[in-house]
Amino acid sequence: MSGRRLCEERVVIVTGAGRGLGRAHALAYAAEGAHVVVNDLGVGLDGTPDPDSPAARVVDEIRAAGGEAVAHGGDVATTDGAASLVRTALDTYGRLDTLVNNAGFLRDRMLVNLDEDDWDAVLRVHLKGHFLPLKHAALHWRAEAKEGRRPEARVINTSSGAGLLGSAGQGNYSAAKAGIVGLTLVAAAELGRYGVLVNAIAPAARTRMTERVFAETMAAPGTGFDAMAPENVSPLVVWLGSAACTGVTGRVFETEGGRITVMEGWHPGPTATRPSRWTPGEAGEATLKLLAEAQQPARTYGT
Repeated sequence: MSGRRLCEERVVIVTGAGRGLGRAHALAYAAEGAHVVVNDLGVGLDGTPDPDSPAARVVDEIRAAGGEAVAHGGDVATTDGAASLVRTALDTYGRLDTLVNNAGFLRDRMLVNLDEDDWDAVLRVHLKGHFLPLKHAALHWRAEAKEGRRPEARVINTSSGAGLLGSAGQGNYSAAKAGIVGLTLVAAAELGRYGVLVNAIAPAARTRMTERVFAETMAAPGTGFDAMAPENVSPLVVWLGSAACTGVTGRVFETEGGRITVMEGWHPGPTATRPSRWTPGEAGEATLKLLAEAQQPARTYGT
């Protein structure tokens, strides 16, 4: 690893970085010169403890390639775990430049079969597991800015197509990922004054969480390009986390394979107004006319 690279000397935290997308992001940042804090609690697909924690293995991969990395095994959905994650970056490398929130798992059920515990667990890891690292990183960056050391800080959150369109059988996951989009917009608005840019991705890739969905989507014949490999998502994540990304904040990007799409969220569509209150019947009639003029929504995944 030599020469000037995109993230040279930047300190980057990646949560859920032991496998899948997180691992790919950690390796890609290290290849671009970043010092990487590899966070992974080491749990199974459903969030239960896994005796084979992978964070140290990713650190070994990075160091074997000549990069710098340190492992963190705390639970980022707890205050102590999130605070210690930021401290690990500061104590080890003396700074923090980029936070990639990626940790998550699935407990899929149709709504009528979805237990409260499965709802709480998925919202906790995905949404709270984004909020707490973001909060503790932001506290550090705000303090730096107030001391006259305005950072070039970056946050990349991980939403999903399920959070943008919904996904049948994934009410808990869809709600959490939609919440991450809302959190991203608020953080971008609040933290820009401190030099922090906040964006989100909605990736599609073959990971433990999606291996059944994409099991048969392999490299196109004759090309050697596996469109569902998680490594395809990482270049955008690395750029968004670099100092080269300027003026881009509050955005959501879908990305998979060789495709990057800027997602455009809720915008006012057809509107009807009147100078007095509607009756229910009048409101219904007006609404049906507006719907006839409006664009049809994209279909929910799984329908």
